[in-house]
Amino acid sequence: MRRLTIGKVAALVVLLMFSETVAQDAWNSSRFVIARIKYRGGGDWYNDPSIIPNMMRFMNANTNLKCAVEERHVELMDDALFTYPVLFITGHGRIRFSDEEAARLRLYLTSGGFLYADDDYGMDKYFRAEMKKVFPEKRWVELPFKHDIFHILYKFPNGVPKIHEHDGGPGKAYGLFHEGRMVVFYTYNTNISDGWADPDVHHDPEEVRQKAFQMGANIILYALTR
Repeated sequence: MRRLTIGKVAALVVLLMFSETVAQDAWNSSRFVIARIKYRGGGDWYNDPSIIPNMMRFMNANTNLKCAVEERHVELMDDALFTYPVLFITGHGRIRFSDEEAARLRLYLTSGGFLYADDDYGMDKYFRAEMKKVFPEKRWVELPFKHDIFHILYKFPNGVPKIHEHDGGPGKAYGLFHEGRMVVFYTYNTNISDGWADPDVHHDPEEVRQKAFQMGANIILYALTR
């Protein structure tokens, strides 16, 4: 299997002054960590706790990016937010950001951060509404199959793979862009992250799980190198 060497990971520029203790707790420079957003509103931000550890194990086994296996949880107003280069958000229902949280997420994303959002069926309308608070002037762009995120390591010539059936039809992948850089990647009607769960959770065939992990690797490597 091909391995991708990352000589230098693009880290997020820290705009706010954090104590050394906070920064070291949130970001270990030798191990990549994904932080899952803990949000309000009633949605299950915490669902499928095995997905991030399993995705990080896949990265350790199949790339030269060294990842911490455990995930971190972060609220948008936490001091540690700006020390994570990649955030992840998922769920089945309502998401709610306060005006202050929306402004904070905008600052994070326009300062070099990246958000991967995966609709776990039922999140879509709430997520889109809250992201409108974050970027009222921007519109979602459906990504063409030729986009780098589908080819950076593993090849997906037909775009995002279909992992779980929700509303019929193909999975969709959207981006929000700031000054030419994609700052949010959103997958809909596919549920990539469910494919990262332990095998006995969703009982997906191994071939399907591998596609989910491979797409996850593409997302992470794209986020860290673009």
